[in-house]
Amino acid sequence: MNTSRNVTKPQDPMLGRVVAGRYRLEARAGEGGMGVVYRARHVLIDRVVALKLIRPDLRGETHLRAWMLREARAANRVDHAHIIDIHDIGETEEGELYLVMEYLVGTSLSSELAKGPMPLARAVDILEQMCAALARAHDLGVVHRDLKSDNILLATRGGRKDFVKILDFGLAHLALDPRLAPKGAVFGTPEYMSPEQARGEEAGPPSDLYALGILFYEMLTGQLPFRSGDRETLLEMQRSAPAPKPTSIKPDVLPRAEAIVLKLLEKERRKRYQDAHHLHEELKALQRSLPATPWEVQQTVQENNSNVVPPPPPLQSAGVIEWANRAALFSRMVSRVYPAGNLPPDVQSALAQSWDLASRATRLEGEVATHTRKLESLERRGRALRAEIGRKVEELAHEESRALRDAASEQYEVSRLRELVQIAERAAGIAKAQADQVIPQSTNAAMLRNIYECSGAATALLEARREALRDREQKARVKDAQAKDLRKQIDELRAQLARYAEALDEDLAAGREKVTVRTREGVAFEKAFNEVSSLLLNHLRQKPEVRDLMTELFSVMHGTSMPGTASLRNNAPPPAIPESRGF
Repeated sequence: MNTSRNVTKPQDPMLGRVVAGRYRLEARAGEGGMGVVYRARHVLIDRVVALKLIRPDLRGETHLRAWMLREARAANRVDHAHIIDIHDIGETEEGELYLVMEYLVGTSLSSELAKGPMPLARAVDILEQMCAALARAHDLGVVHRDLKSDNILLATRGGRKDFVKILDFGLAHLALDPRLAPKGAVFGTPEYMSPEQARGEEAGPPSDLYALGILFYEMLTGQLPFRSGDRETLLEMQRSAPAPKPTSIKPDVLPRAEAIVLKLLEKERRKRYQDAHHLHEELKALQRSLPATPWEVQQTVQENNSNVVPPPPPLQSAGVIEWANRAALFSRMVSRVYPAGNLPPDVQSALAQSWDLASRATRLEGEVATHTRKLESLERRGRALRAEIGRKVEELAHEESRALRDAASEQYEVSRLRELVQIAERAAGIAKAQADQVIPQSTNAAMLRNIYECSGAATALLEARREALRDREQKARVKDAQAKDLRKQIDELRAQLARYAEALDEDLAAGREKVTVRTREGVAFEKAFNEVSSLLLNHLRQKPEVRDLMTELFSVMHGTSMPGTASLRNNAPPPAIPESRGF
């Protein structure tokens, strides 16, 4: 006898709920450190999104709420193809903070790494995309602070495999904002944490580069450079233990790739790459040196489908337009059942309400659609301007990176020449002292000639080195001035972006509030329409003269046959009326 029972997981009570009057939660997609993520759909426009609600137990944590708000501002300001798009952010009437992001389909980098080491070309391709995104973020003052394989999604975009999207800027930090975290607090994932973060220090762009080094190491070798079951031991390893060479784990790792990894994993920030632009140049050069043979290995359909998130289902109904069709069908049914017009008052009232609600909802939908189009147009203009400013900043920052490296090279030469000048000064001083001592006492012409030549040569060498030093100092000043001018232009663009972002946020907030108020009114219409529809359906469902119209009604509403066919013949309970999906 089989005594096994089907244990079903209780359904999330949030499913079906409309958040902020605009987003209906359709499925639970996952849970992160600070929030639960749902697949949701805008109730008016056919846009599927990912909606993050802050965890219920963290609703009172004001600093975490501030982090979440900053997540949207940071990601929106960067506006890069390889960083997740943020559509909306706000707070519900119940005080719940929500974040609306693009809905992505793909596999996490952690899932791919679970299969083992990657081919070098594939690893470099993924890392180069991450690096490009971080270069833009760092240019705009945004530091991710918690890069890890779980936060990297690999999607297919336009036929391109491994299109990178960086997720969860939940711990992102805007450099110009005051710190919201307690001083000395250690945040992040220990396996990917930089030495300075492990010491409780402020994270900066070099911290993200260190995390890229961990990810590159993991992609090349199939394992992390530092592993321990104890958090404190792992943090100490990050602080002080040198990373084992990738070739000690996988001997065929290319030396040039190993050099990049080890430079990224330097314990001292100044020994890592100066910035993401410098690293990006190195990665592009490495890509050009690799064979042109594609790394992709054809997988079976089963392997491909095993990690792919299924796309969202299509809309279940045509929306508000369908309401009038339902009202018309109900009117035809009532006319058949009550040809003399002597229908009960509650049925007459419900029928009138169905027509009235359909008419009011149609008008309201038009108003909301107009507001929504204006919002979408404003968002597109804003995104285009942010992208334009971002590209300008990126170009200037790339030039600045090279100028700073050139300036550092010139400064190194200046330091070297200063040492040579000091040596030449000592040599010239010795030669002059010897001449001053010997010349008054000597009558040997050959000796005097030799002394004069040595003194003159020492003096000439000193002047030559001084001239070279002056030339190098001038070049260093030019490069330094060039870098400062570029930095000034970058700061001006960033300030312009910040001013524009604030103005745009105000306009979007005002527009979204209009949409929210009107859409909530529409949701109330929807509820009322479903109630009168249920009343009419319950009253008419058993009337044999309207069975064909009832079938037509259910076909329109749900794409299935009406009870009275198979379900009623088998004495099954009649299904509930499907809810309207107009708002």
